[in-house]
Amino acid sequence: MSRTLRALLAAGAGLALGLTALPAAASDIPPADTIVTSPNVSHVLNIPKPAPLAGTINTDIAFQGDYAYVGNYGGFSIYDIKNPKKAKVVSSVVCPGSQMDVSVYGDLLFAAVDNSRSDDSCNSTGQSAAIKESWEGVRIFDIRDKRNPRYIKSVETDCGSHTLTLVPGRGLDKLKNVYVYVSSYLPAANLPDCQPPHDKISIIKVPLRNPTQAHVAATPVVFPDGGNETQPGLLVPTTGCHDITVYAEKDIAAGACMGDGVLFDIRDRVNPKVTARVTDDNFAFWHSATFTNDAKTVLFTDELGGGGAATCNEAVGPNRGANAIYRIHRGELVFQSYFKIPRHQADTENCVAHNGSLIPVKGKNIMVQAWYMGGVSFLDFTDPTNPREFGYFERGPKADGSGGGVWSAYYYNGYVYAADFDNGLDVIQINDPLTNKAKGVKSDILNVQTQQSYREWGWGRDYAKD
Repeated sequence: MSRTLRALLAAGAGLALGLTALPAAASDIPPADTIVTSPNVSHVLNIPKPAPLAGTINTDIAFQGDYAYVGNYGGFSIYDIKNPKKAKVVSSVVCPGSQMDVSVYGDLLFAAVDNSRSDDSCNSTGQSAAIKESWEGVRIFDIRDKRNPRYIKSVETDCGSHTLTLVPGRGLDKLKNVYVYVSSYLPAANLPDCQPPHDKISIIKVPLRNPTQAHVAATPVVFPDGGNETQPGLLVPTTGCHDITVYAEKDIAAGACMGDGVLFDIRDRVNPKVTARVTDDNFAFWHSATFTNDAKTVLFTDELGGGGAATCNEAVGPNRGANAIYRIHRGELVFQSYFKIPRHQADTENCVAHNGSLIPVKGKNIMVQAWYMGGVSFLDFTDPTNPREFGYFERGPKADGSGGGVWSAYYYNGYVYAADFDNGLDVIQINDPLTNKAKGVKSDILNVQTQQSYREWGWGRDYAKD
């Protein structure tokens, strides 16, 4: 585990003891180790983790063409999803280093490493970040040959790379470079490459014609005043950002930054400027962000307990460990409502808002989202003051009482792909009047933290008239 996840899970374990005084509603909880769905959701396929990565957990997912790329603490795997009902593993790369948050661009795959290693190689071992020679940051792979990806470059970044976000260049620069916004945190005085204050992000510039020349081009300070560090109940005080979502067409980004939610102007790709900032007494850990297609609303998630606590129960309630929905009004973030899955989970189940993506339905704000052991939720927040769940997929508690669940759940070309810690990759489909029109929308690439408008996805001529 990375030092970050160890800290969060330790905090989460403590929270679990304090937040579950009341039992979850027994009628909501499926039998142990069984799959349950709403009537409009079907489980198409489960693909167990491939043997080389069976002992480490799955994390994030990226898509390009007929392939899905699934990160894992031990490396990553490539899946052929041309026929989702017969999806299969093409190859696995063993290259340990959590979290292995992955994004793809052209022939390149970028992987985030937030686990201090003895060196930057795939044969490295864990080594204390207190040792100056230790390495953590971003690895870059050439994925032209899907059966034999090739590791071509590493870039070390301060405090490693907990998550990463690809940002295409603007104008003609888009043909020359792609940028990587690196989020990292948890500095300490005894860590030579992760010194406090760490109120910044790292920006890697990658020349597309020569990606081996990738380098850190800038380290802009996001919080000159130190950010939100004193709010009661924070899991981690603001020290940089946890994750950033960019909407490159509109030159904006949203940052989920532990104690703060922020908006950026990213017209200058290596010098993003904070334009709005908000805090929330009910948020313990600003974790991720999703813009609506029109960029008039942004949904933030709160990873209360760091993913290790049982927070989807009556004791914690509906406003903590939830999504918070904000309108963007005159450049400011204006709170609208919270959303949390209404299905109570057992007190053995770690459950909290986590990674999700929009489902491309014109004129609607529809999302699919992972909730760890709360499974996969389908959310309609077209009315930002009245969000509602209209479908779900989940597994019951584990018979052995251990945790896990779904890390990421994303919609891509008619199906939902869910990366489960232990159970591998699930393929899910929804059949509902709210989402059926999305089946006509096709994309050639999806990095969820690099949002594209539905028009960029490719609305069909007939669909565009609806």
